[in-house]
Amino acid sequence: MMNDHRGIGMTSERTRTRLVRQLKEMGISNPLVLNAIQTVPRHLFVDEGLASRAYENTALPIGHGQTISQPYIVARMTELLLVGELGKVLEIGAGCGYQSAVLAQFAKQVYAVERIAPLALKLRERIQQLRYRNILVRHGDGMEGWPENGPFDAILVAAAPVTVPPKLLEQLKIGGRMVLPVGDRDHQVLLLITREGENSYKEQKLDAVSFVPMRSGVSKI
Repeated sequence: MMNDHRGIGMTSERTRTRLVRQLKEMGISNPLVLNAIQTVPRHLFVDEGLASRAYENTALPIGHGQTISQPYIVARMTELLLVGELGKVLEIGAGCGYQSAVLAQFAKQVYAVERIAPLALKLRERIQQLRYRNILVRHGDGMEGWPENGPFDAILVAAAPVTVPPKLLEQLKIGGRMVLPVGDRDHQVLLLITREGENSYKEQKLDAVSFVPMRSGVSKI
């Protein structure tokens, strides 16, 4: 599915194993998620100058004021969605595509939306180079989701809206789960939302988190 070729010397199996051990100590327990963190080549999703830091448990810049999420957050959000079989997954704020690649280990199809045009273009090229065949990329407004391909078994949002976008709730299938940060820059909380009926949603507040703000519209630069 992927071709892991750049930076082999600086991204040894030992550094990946150390990261996985650290995530276990932080409470990530799903072996499938831990295996995805072990195998997905995070160093291929950052600039070469940052490749030596790819397996640190930290967020890293990817340009345009955006970041690749901390591995713990990627693992935590993925683990929260892995209840039952994942057919179609919607990802909002795909950025460099690392979270997309992790989700692709479990979902039949990942629909990745990115509002910043250069990031969306680079993401599409990277997905093709790494031969992921179950990720589709759209340059679009994350607030709108991807309605023509819904409803989705799961939705993951990697940017923080002030309130939960209603159009994303509409695109979650009954029984489906959505995980997203909600709040302003000073106070954000990770939410797990389960759609229990046509107009019925269960909401759980989880961890305090820090994400870039979620913005409406699209950006060409």
